[in-house]
Amino acid sequence: MRKAIIGSWIVLLALAAFPLVAEAMGLDFYVSVVRRVLIYAVAATSLNLILGYGGMVALGHAAFFGAGAYVVGILESYGVQAGLIVWPAAAALAGVLALLIGAVSLRTRGVYFIMITLAFAQMVYYVFISLRQYGGEDGLNLAGYSSLPGVDLADSNSFYYVVLVLFAVLMWAFGRLVNSRFGTALQGIRENESRMEALGYPVFRLKLAAFAISGAVAGLAGALLANHNLFISPSLMHWTQSANLLVMVLVGGIGLRYGGVVGAVVMLALEEVLRMWTEYWHLPLGILLLCVVFGAPRGLAGLVAPWFAGARVRGGRA
Repeated sequence: MRKAIIGSWIVLLALAAFPLVAEAMGLDFYVSVVRRVLIYAVAATSLNLILGYGGMVALGHAAFFGAGAYVVGILESYGVQAGLIVWPAAAALAGVLALLIGAVSLRTRGVYFIMITLAFAQMVYYVFISLRQYGGEDGLNLAGYSSLPGVDLADSNSFYYVVLVLFAVLMWAFGRLVNSRFGTALQGIRENESRMEALGYPVFRLKLAAFAISGAVAGLAGALLANHNLFISPSLMHWTQSANLLVMVLVGGIGLRYGGVVGAVVMLALEEVLRMWTEYWHLPLGILLLCVVFGAPRGLAGLVAPWFAGARVRGGRA
C-alpha cells in the first residue's frame, strides 16, 4: 500500500511538471494529448467501477459519456457557460440517465445485461442524431470554453491543470469508495450475488447506486472532452466508443484501481504513434489486445508494476 501511495505521488508530480517540460522542449502540442488521455482515463475508471468491482459487463457506457458532452453544448446554446453550473449539470444528467437505464438493465444478467445496455445506448445515440437543432448527425461546434472563476480555459496549460486536479480528486475518491463498506459490499456481490442476498444486503440498490455513480463520472468526463475538442458529435455515444472504454479497462486491468488509467494511456498513446505509420492502426491494437488476454490476464497495470496489485480489489479477479 505504501508503495502504491508513493508511486501515485510520483506520477502526479510528473504530470504536474509535464507542461513546463513540454514548453521548454517546444512540445506544447503534447499538453493537449496528455489532457485528452487524462479525460479518457476518468471515463475508463468510471467503467471499471461497475465492471471490475461490481462485475457488471456494460456495453453502453458511451451514452453517459456523450450525454455529459451534449449538456455543455446545449446549455451553451442558451447562453450558459459557467463551468460551475454546466459541469455538475452534465454529471447530474448522466447520473440520472444511468439511474433510469440501470433500473431496467440490472434486472437482467449475463449476456442479456450486455445486450440491453447496448440497446439503451444505441437508443440514446439515435435520439441525439434526430436533434437537428443541436447539429444532428453533423454534431455541434462550441463557441468557446466553459468559464471558471479565475481560470482561462482557452489557455492550454490552465485547462490542463484543471483536468489534472479533477483527475487527481476523482482517483482519490475512487480509491476511498472501493475500500469503503459500499465498495466491499459491491465486491461481494461480484463474487457471489446470491450469497449477498441471503446475508440481507440490498443487492439491487447497491448495484444501481454504483451504476449511477459510474454514469455521473462518465458524464463529467464527457463535459471535459467537449471543452477539449470544442466539438460534440453523436459518435461519442456510438457502441464503438463503449467498446473502446471496455478495451481500455481490459488492457489496463479489470478490478485494478489504476487499470482504467493505464489502459487509457496505452491505447491512446499507441493510437497516436501508430497513426503516424499506418492508416490500419487498429490491427496492431487488436494484436495487443490478444497478447494482453493470453499473456497478462491481470492487465498491464498488474504486469508492469507489482505495486499495482496492492491497489487491487480485495479478493478480486482480474
